This record gives sequence, C-alpha cells and structure tokens, in this order.
Amino acid sequence: MEIGILGTGGMATALGEQWARAGHTVLVGGRDAGRAAATAAAIGGRAGTLREAAAHGTGAVLLAVPYAAAADVVSGLSGDLEGRTLIDCTNPVGPGFVLETRGGPSAAERIAAAAPGAHVVKAFNLCHESVWRMTPPVFDGRPLAVPLCGDDARALDAVRRLVRDLGCEPFDGGGLARADLLEATAVFLIGLWVGEGVDAQAITPPVEYAGIR
Repeated sequence: MEIGILGTGGMATALGEQWARAGHTVLVGGRDAGRAAATAAAIGGRAGTLREAAAHGTGAVLLAVPYAAAADVVSGLSGDLEGRTLIDCTNPVGPGFVLETRGGPSAAERIAAAAPGAHVVKAFNLCHESVWRMTPPVFDGRPLAVPLCGDDARALDAVRRLVRDLGCEPFDGGGLARADLLEATAVFLIGLWVGEGVDAQAITPPVEYAGIR
C-alpha cells in the first residue's frame, strides 16, 4: 500500500515505521524538510512536502499533526486529498484534560469539513506513541484492539488492514458521527493516566460481566 504521512512527530514515526516494516511504501511530508528527511530515514521511508505525501497516499494518508494545526493542514491540501482515506489520530485535549471540541463538532468532523473530498477515519488516538512502537502491542496474550469510526466502506477496509499489520485487532466504532465519543474517551483516559496515574483499563469489566448478554 502507498501511505502518505502528514507530520514528523512521534505518531508519524511510530506508525510509519511499523507500516514500512510490513512492506508498505511510506512517504513522510512536513513543513520542515530537514525533519521530514530525518523521520523518513528513521522509518525506512521517503521524504517530501506535505503535498507530496498527500499525493503519494493512494492507499491511505495519516494525519499526524497536533490537533490545533490539523484543519489548516488538510484545508491547504483539500484537492490533493480528494478520494483519499485520511486517518485522523489527533486528540483535541486542552489544559486540565478537557475536550476542546465539547459541544461539537468533533475533531474528525472538522477535519472532514476542511477536506470534504477525503474519506476520514478516526483511529489510533487512544494510545501513546510508545504503544505503537511495540511489536506487537499484546498485553497478557491479548492483542490491542483499535476502534475505528468512519463512513466509507473502502476507507474502513484499508484502515483495518493497517491495524492488523500492527498486530492489533480493529473494532467497529460506528460512523464518523460517533468520533466525538472516541475523542472524549481518549481525553478522559489521558486525564486518568497522566493526571491520576491510575490503571484506566481497570474501569471496565470483561464483556461477559457487562450486563448485555
């Protein structure tokens, strides 16, 4: 698969390296040519501009920039993202671990509005970059599950494949209209992990005890 990565930070490096290792062709794009080149060298990919990364990503494009810059970045690339699968891993978390988009629309929906021809899928936003560097992310014999929210069937299929290439299991989280729930979950968990130092996984029972069967 041809994958374009918009951004040169930790998520770009962690996910890009895993996908390159899985045999995908990865092109990293950034505003800083030096940082793009360094990131590409670290993951075994190629470097270019943001526009070149968007054009390269015929299989998928990963949006791995800070949330505050996300809409502006994709708006400037709107034409290049036409028909692309655009993976949004951003988190709109503000000081004090609050959801910056509370009241809506979600970060994913704002990104979709900024690039209306792209097929946005919300994914990979619940874990720190260090988790995505694991090969694979398996805990007590259980592969990490990755929830996805999106509306386009082909885009979701592409992201499911990329999830499995990490050794993880994709979960259907519903349409893009439910991305706000996924983003709120991330902000809540980050607040527990970072603010309280607790094992947030302990807050949910196994499904057989969830009272739904």
